[in-house]
Amino acid sequence: MPVLAGNGVDLAYSVLGEGDLVVLVMGTGAGGEVWSVHQVPALLEAGYRVATFDARGISPTRRPAGAAFARMTIDDLVDDVARLIEHLGGPAHVVGTSLGARVVQELALGRPELVRRAVAMAAHGRLDETNQVLVAGERQLFDTSVTLPAQYQAAVDAILNLSPATLRDAAKAGDWLDILSLSAGPMDAGERAQLEVSAQLGNRLAAYRAIRKPLLVVGFADDRMIPAWLCREVADAVPGARYVEVPDAGHFGYLEQPETVNRLMLDFLAGRP
Repeated sequence: MPVLAGNGVDLAYSVLGEGDLVVLVMGTGAGGEVWSVHQVPALLEAGYRVATFDARGISPTRRPAGAAFARMTIDDLVDDVARLIEHLGGPAHVVGTSLGARVVQELALGRPELVRRAVAMAAHGRLDETNQVLVAGERQLFDTSVTLPAQYQAAVDAILNLSPATLRDAAKAGDWLDILSLSAGPMDAGERAQLEVSAQLGNRLAAYRAIRKPLLVVGFADDRMIPAWLCREVADAVPGARYVEVPDAGHFGYLEQPETVNRLMLDFLAGRP
């Protein structure tokens, strides 16, 4: 996997295909390979050049040392994406989910010359009170060295991130619990630093009124992590933004309802109504 040096990290990335560039930005604690399950194949088939990457704090991207890592900011994450787009010969379409959506929104605001069209899934301009408490609790788990039993953590992750429509299907629920159990484990310092970014960003809805790039906001109807009404707030704030809500989808909606999500994404990037 090639790396892009600079800005305190060596950013590990992958590029596939030919055509207009699309950069995919993942959420908290997840690597860029998650996009490869559904979104990368759809974009390649549609004729795009697709870049995924592992954000700072996510292996194998090298982590900044010591205090510099602890002070990770949204500006660092935005600058990393901007450098990658410049390196790959942007401007680019940018697609992000959750914390990745915040990065996409900030990029469209601060570096509009690098953005063609933007898609923000599980978009939000702020965290509500419940989510603020949840993020604070997750940070406290790391800070106090608490490790949850793997099966319990998998069940909690499933409830928080998946739609009841998925969990009602015993086979699907079992598959997801197996996957989540395998990936369960103590939070590492990279995810902890990314959680700190989310906690410190504050309310940016007023600032987003200055975004002028075409923006598609995708809310997931059953999302408990980023409720759909927070997504709608972003669409209402950004002039001309489109809002679409995907039914039977939780926070992992791009994995639960990939055909719907991919169709929305591809139609928007192509400028189709």
